[in-house]
Amino acid sequence: MSSLKRKPLVVVTRRLPEVVEARMRELFDIRLNPDDKPMSSEALASALREADVLVPTVTDEIDSGLLAQAGPNLRLIANFGNGVDHIDVAVALERGITVTNTPGVLTEDTADMTMALILAVARRVTEGARIIPDDNWDAGWSPTWMLGRRITGKRLGIVGMGRIGQALARRAKAFGLQIHYHNRRKVPAQIERELDATYWESLDQMLARVDIVSVNCPHTPATYHLLSARRLKLLKPEAIVVNTARGEVIDETALARLIEAGEISAAGLDVFEQEPAVSPRLVKLARSGKVVLLPHMGSATHESRTDMGEKVIINIKTFMDGHRPPDRILPSML
Repeated sequence: MSSLKRKPLVVVTRRLPEVVEARMRELFDIRLNPDDKPMSSEALASALREADVLVPTVTDEIDSGLLAQAGPNLRLIANFGNGVDHIDVAVALERGITVTNTPGVLTEDTADMTMALILAVARRVTEGARIIPDDNWDAGWSPTWMLGRRITGKRLGIVGMGRIGQALARRAKAFGLQIHYHNRRKVPAQIERELDATYWESLDQMLARVDIVSVNCPHTPATYHLLSARRLKLLKPEAIVVNTARGEVIDETALARLIEAGEISAAGLDVFEQEPAVSPRLVKLARSGKVVLLPHMGSATHESRTDMGEKVIINIKTFMDGHRPPDRILPSML
């Protein structure tokens, strides 16, 4: 690709921060999405046929069928986001298409949002925030009204101790939570000491002993419904479940059923199995104060989204200059 005389045609599937789009206009032959609506399968297929580089987001399902329609010029899919479970990476690599992502830049913001959800659920923040605007505070303060749960001293079980899991653990430790975690392998001993973290090789055993569960692992075939109905039933009735990773990691139907039955206390969810569609049962639970639902806001800061865009640009520019992009997805990572 380094021999190309023309600027590469880069198709971007969603609106990006203005500063990122402006820089892309300078560097590439760019085709933007001014309406910011998710592309249809037909529009994605057309983009794959024409582009040198596709810049998709989590809302774009790029499966083997779409990749089969890719044109000969498509050599790079520079994903705007960390997770690539919406892309059939194995098929892309088989077709000689490099795939990159934007790791690291959303770590702190997602950890902030995870901690915010833990607090919001435990202390009934969203319920309380509605009371005064809805003019429902006639009786004023009461000793037994709007009681939540203290989090200091509670056990937090982190499922997935990567960058975000560790960033969450640092925040949670500052709030007085005891840190427990399940991961494919133990983190280095120095990090365990720093976080006072207890490793559980058995996810089942950890779930039965913690008060709050936070899902911070990627969605892969191995983690689909990792928190299955069977595993969710291991939780204490007072337990809280929080998910800022991917909706597919939790069996949402089972989660809703167990909260309805009082077998799990509550949940805070920023991601969903069928998003943007959300289970009506979860919506009903949110209206009754049992669940806090957010519209996939974990990385939604100006800083994070700009940093993600800059990583996309670096990956594209490096690749087009004939070098290996810094954030390419390798077969061993799948």
